[in-house]
Amino acid sequence: MKKLINHVDDVLAQALSGFGAAHADLVLVHADPAFVTRAAPTRAGKVALISGGGSGHEPMHAGFVGTGMLDAACPGQVFTSPTPDQMLAAAQAVDAGAGVLFIVKNYEGDVMNFEMTSEMYEGEHASVVTNDDVAVEDSTWTTGRRGVAGTVIVEKIVGAAAEGGADLAALQALGARVNARTRSMGVALTSCTVPAAGKPTFELPEDEMEMGVGIHGEPGRRRVKLRAADAIAEEMIAAITGDLAPPAGGEVLLLVNGFGGTPAMELHLMYGAARRLLEDRNLTVGRSLVGNYCTSLDMAGCSLTVTALDDELKALWDAPVHTAALRW
Repeated sequence: MKKLINHVDDVLAQALSGFGAAHADLVLVHADPAFVTRAAPTRAGKVALISGGGSGHEPMHAGFVGTGMLDAACPGQVFTSPTPDQMLAAAQAVDAGAGVLFIVKNYEGDVMNFEMTSEMYEGEHASVVTNDDVAVEDSTWTTGRRGVAGTVIVEKIVGAAAEGGADLAALQALGARVNARTRSMGVALTSCTVPAAGKPTFELPEDEMEMGVGIHGEPGRRRVKLRAADAIAEEMIAAITGDLAPPAGGEVLLLVNGFGGTPAMELHLMYGAARRLLEDRNLTVGRSLVGNYCTSLDMAGCSLTVTALDDELKALWDAPVHTAALRW
């Protein structure tokens, strides 16, 4: 295993320390328990947005803390859910009097621990669970579909509405609506290596790929021979649009998300392929995002995410955002 680390047992603490120092104008890193908040206090009367999950998916979620997105993020150990004490401390730190909305990816540990936090937290609160992955209905760590890169879109759109003053009930309904209009699917060309394990999570021969892989390296739909990018994109877009069933002539957002080990050149190549396939299906790609946003450590591969847009969602997507990972 070749990684830029000092000791396996303090990778997360040192990474968070570096993240906080690099983005001190945007975030404040708290320790014991670990969570990240905006550097400036949440505006009085604004609903606070909190998300979290296992580390190894950076920039998700700490990279999305800032104006127009999250108020706090709770990083667990690598591929491990954050604990209720982290979530409770974060909620208490950022609640500005209008309540807290938890945005939770659909993994058993995340859902269970956020539910425990909800039971302990005395302030007004609500939750949105993301489950945008069309690859499999049930997988390791989930009951039902996995929450993957579509979570970024939920956090961006709901974050914009929260910044604009929407109340807790409206934000919960909006989050559920964006999630329902979003589908994703991923493909892995290599495994990832968890530092504590010191070896790849799974073995993948040079001429094979994992179609529908999860962001923790969970198995996908099947293992197949490596194919050309156009053919890979075709299967992914067919699965996504077949499940989402966006109206013909409609407008969509296309996110091509890297898993951490794929060059930008290849991600943009996949974007071009996916966009052509969507246009062939009489869909207009009205908004785009390409890059590493929901990664799986050093895995080579990518995911495609499609969100069916309307005028409201498009305006909220276009609203200003200022975080470590997204700025416009």
